[in-house]
Amino acid sequence: MKKIAVLGSGVVGQVLADGFLKHGYEVMRGTREPDKLAAWKSGAGARASVGNFAEAARFGEVVVLAVKGGAAESAVDLCEGALAGKPVIDATNPIADAPPEQGVIKFFTGPNESLMEKLQAKAPGAHFVKAFSCVGNAWMVNPDFGGQKPTMFICGNDAGAKGAVLEILTQFGWETEDMGAAAAARAIEPLCMLWCIPGLTRNQWTHAFKLLKK
Repeated sequence: MKKIAVLGSGVVGQVLADGFLKHGYEVMRGTREPDKLAAWKSGAGARASVGNFAEAARFGEVVVLAVKGGAAESAVDLCEGALAGKPVIDATNPIADAPPEQGVIKFFTGPNESLMEKLQAKAPGAHFVKAFSCVGNAWMVNPDFGGQKPTMFICGNDAGAKGAVLEILTQFGWETEDMGAAAAARAIEPLCMLWCIPGLTRNQWTHAFKLLKK
């Protein structure tokens, strides 16, 4: 598992792509407009490449979906079936195009549904795993919290795919908690709301979640 596709041309996609390159993977970033990532490609080294969504999805042994939540379903469509049989790390959140209310961002999903479940229904042959959705991009790769490993909550329907994601998260310096099947994304995605509140109300963005167990 050394070929990774990262779908998305934004900051999250770049941070994760750079993280995979740092850990020795080959990375292809997928975007609707490959020319937009020419500067990144030229500076990222010989193991980095760029293509459209379908090309990247075919390239990756593992695919990372790191697009804006409102564009996630169309991004899956643009992969042209190439996600089938592969672990797909879903880093998206269903953030609505509406301003926060007292520091609470708004979602376009309801409490008894999740974006990841919508994506899984759209591409039933893919093995979606929720990850990287409950922390800011500055802390996604090898976060430094004074020696304490923060907790990344994951979920998905396929045990093998979750095992592959666990391996990546361990490399990236995370403690991982498997919360079960895809329906658990209904609880994991709103952690994005909780994570953002200190930032939006107090400009405090230097935190992550930690599950304490006895």
